[in-house]
Amino acid sequence: MTETIFFIHGMWGGAWYWENYRRFFENQGYRCVATTLRHHDMDPRGVPDPRLGTTGLLDYAADLEQEIRELNVKPILMGHSMGGLLSQMLAERGLAKAIVLVTPAPPSGNWMCLKPSVVRSFWSIQMKWGFWKKPMLPKFDAAVYSMLHLLPPDEQKETYEKFVYESGRAMFEIGYWLLDSNGAAKVDASKVACPVLVVAGAEDRASPPSVARPIAERYKSVSTYKEFEGQAHWMVAEPGWQEVAEYIEAWLSNCALAEDG
Repeated sequence: MTETIFFIHGMWGGAWYWENYRRFFENQGYRCVATTLRHHDMDPRGVPDPRLGTTGLLDYAADLEQEIRELNVKPILMGHSMGGLLSQMLAERGLAKAIVLVTPAPPSGNWMCLKPSVVRSFWSIQMKWGFWKKPMLPKFDAAVYSMLHLLPPDEQKETYEKFVYESGRAMFEIGYWLLDSNGAAKVDASKVACPVLVVAGAEDRASPPSVARPIAERYKSVSTYKEFEGQAHWMVAEPGWQEVAEYIEAWLSNCALAEDG
């Protein structure tokens, strides 16, 4: 039976940035579905929906759960960055055959997010009063530092111009989980029973190995951790992305995937 991969993008993104992976995995025989999170289907040069600023992780997860249930099959979830955290939240709900976490954002309890490069990656946004309830977008230089620094300069600009506004609430829930009364970023690791692959980039500044490795350790009875030299946060399109995709496909091929249920 053809397996389904459900792709979940991260902050400032959309279904568009999975283009390389979709093409690769479709060529390998997978059915690929790439979603776009709530309020992210907008003109990058347009004005964001004001409701985006207070849209939280649980809102995203509720939307994604509905989309997954409408597939009528239990998919493989592949999430990048914040999409990696959302994948963990959905796996906790029993909605995944396996989860592939590409440079993932961490669930609550991960103190490694205080690493200097992580703080610097999001510093300019956090310095704006009320960021936790407003749509927000990083400046070009900040996006390059945190995510796009291994792309060629022309691709940095081209990629940045596709970025859309993100939820300040979601950023708060991830980065300031200790202050979040809703505990939106919590994941009960004991309820994640499916195979888990955590993929990290040695040169990642936004979700460095020091953040990604403890995520794999949370699910150690079912997880595999793989770190790639010469890769950073934009692993979905950086030079060498094919090597990452090939590793993921090999892992999936060797994975004992549960039957739909």
